[in-house]
Amino acid sequence: MAKTTVRVATDVGGTFTDLVCFETDPETGKQTIRTAKSDTTPPNFEEGVLKVIEKSGIQPTDIDFLAHGTTVVINALTERKGAKVALITTEGFRDILEIARGNRPDFFNLHYRKPKPFVERHLRRELPGRMDYHGDEMTPLDLSGLAAILEDFKGEGVEAIALCFLHSYANPTHELAALEAIRELWPEVATVASHQITREWREYERTNTAVLSAYVQPTAERYLGRLAGGLKDQGFKGSPYIMQSNCGVDSIDAVSRIPITMVESGPASGFWGAAELGRLIGESNILALDIGGTTAKCSLIENGQVKIMTDYWIERDRTSAGYPIMVPVVDLVEIGNGGGSIAWVDDFGKLHVGPQSAGAMPGPAAYGRGGTEATTTDANLWLGRINRDYFCGGAIDADMTSAEAAIKAVGEKLGTDADEAARGIVRIANNNMVNALKLISLNRGYDPRDFTLVAFGGGGAMHAVALAQELGIRKVVVPAGASVFSAWGMMMSDLRRDYFVTRLLDLASGAEDAIEETFAETEDRASRQFAEEGIPAEQVTFLRYGKFRYQNQEHTTEVLLAPGRVTADRLAEIEASFHEAYEREYTYRLKAPVELLGIHVVASAEVGKLAMEKKEPTGETVETAVKGRRAVDYALEGTHEATIYDGEALSPGMAFAGPAIVEDPGTTVVIHPGNRVAIDGYGNLIIELGRE
Repeated sequence: MAKTTVRVATDVGGTFTDLVCFETDPETGKQTIRTAKSDTTPPNFEEGVLKVIEKSGIQPTDIDFLAHGTTVVINALTERKGAKVALITTEGFRDILEIARGNRPDFFNLHYRKPKPFVERHLRRELPGRMDYHGDEMTPLDLSGLAAILEDFKGEGVEAIALCFLHSYANPTHELAALEAIRELWPEVATVASHQITREWREYERTNTAVLSAYVQPTAERYLGRLAGGLKDQGFKGSPYIMQSNCGVDSIDAVSRIPITMVESGPASGFWGAAELGRLIGESNILALDIGGTTAKCSLIENGQVKIMTDYWIERDRTSAGYPIMVPVVDLVEIGNGGGSIAWVDDFGKLHVGPQSAGAMPGPAAYGRGGTEATTTDANLWLGRINRDYFCGGAIDADMTSAEAAIKAVGEKLGTDADEAARGIVRIANNNMVNALKLISLNRGYDPRDFTLVAFGGGGAMHAVALAQELGIRKVVVPAGASVFSAWGMMMSDLRRDYFVTRLLDLASGAEDAIEETFAETEDRASRQFAEEGIPAEQVTFLRYGKFRYQNQEHTTEVLLAPGRVTADRLAEIEASFHEAYEREYTYRLKAPVELLGIHVVASAEVGKLAMEKKEPTGETVETAVKGRRAVDYALEGTHEATIYDGEALSPGMAFAGPAIVEDPGTTVVIHPGNRVAIDGYGNLIIELGRE
């Protein structure tokens, strides 16, 4: 008798560690879904992963496929808990990290200081040798001084070394030679070269990326090693796949070598899940919104495609330029607004929500763990949007006394009562999230009214309808298992690698052969890498993108190319696609020559991707899912008597109208007056907003 297939995904968030498990009967095809949550356990994040597996009741010995997403890399960067790192670069370029870019955000601040480099100047060293931008050697590499440099690094306690030579994106020969020499002279030190991460130009961005990857490499290697060891000790026989920032998974060995690729692994899986969900339910244009305990993140999906970019920065805000990371990352906007975001009043009597968060410890005041400051969760609880008798799925007894005291404290500073203060907190939080959704849509040339809002995370469904109303969106989808949806997205992900190659060419007659050659060489390199890991070429699929600009512009616009060879006949079609994409984003087009700056190849292969099973209506009436009724304050529409539904009792084919609240152990769905709700064959809530 065939064994039941067990697929598991775990996602480490800032507050909770989530798990989703699909068990598929090979004979009947019936799928059983399990979900679980446990507290995230910094700094030993793997403990939270092992605990949530234990809590779910799954035996590691039974797991056939395991995918994992983690915040360990972004945490190491933002908390400055990485390795002591050094840099070796081309002679004359040791200060490129210090020089950085001149486009400072706080432009009129005469006391502005650039962000401090991750490598102190005395740990930035140089070697003679030079390539030009074509990749031709101008000066041979001189490694005679390398041994002395490494001895100095040993004396300084260096734990990781980044290599970045000028124009190595065009020819990595010098980096390869230096990398090999370091491994011979000092095999114990963690070392990464820039060409292993990216083959795009921009010297500062590429150097900083190599440095940050080296900075987190020992931390990530230790974490992934402990995770793999802990799973093995408990009987897991396979090797976990690790979620990357490009919406794909990769092997634990590959990610350990270049861990910077998982800098945004958690959000990426959720947005990929939203795209896959859209394909299942026939929605190709989606605004995806993930609201967790600490942050809210959003991304735009057009024609079923998640946008991937390499112009990614951490710690960038209105007063700091931040740090670039030139790796493929899902195009997202992130703000410090989640369920644990703290409400506060400034010296001018103005109410704010976030970016400070109460986290998991002490958490919102209502957790009863010593928190004294009001959060978005406390406000939702006070207004009756969250059930005080079913708080966190009944896992926590809501401390309403502490919640009331925290909200009243905010109200006193505003000169109002607790009810009005709670409404204000919810409205300010909603406003912050609306602005984030506008940044990812309107600011990029897209009308949000043309999109469906898919909301997930523990807090997504609580705010989704209000945000959709503000933006004119007419349909909101709350996925089944919304609170663990990022983990679900990992189950839908392919093994994926992104390859970027700089190649400057005029998009004119005669360029087709050089463009096709560049794509073919890159695809061949990808196929060889997959083959080395036992994945045959016939299982690997490719997507081709070109990075174009008007001649002599600074930045590029990426365009998806149709399948097939690049021929002379297709150049006009490719150019027209660029003009269209450019005009949508910038509102105009130019009568100017177009240049190809480089290519982007997405290579992917299926590794245990889940096939969803659609369920038929049970025939039961929606009244069987009614838990009761209570007064709910909708903040803008006033207080209404809402019908309360048990989310776990809702089944395909059921339908009802707002005002209503749907409760399940992981999330609460707030359905406003006038909304119509239907449960589809996959258990998703499809919310149609009332038309004026």
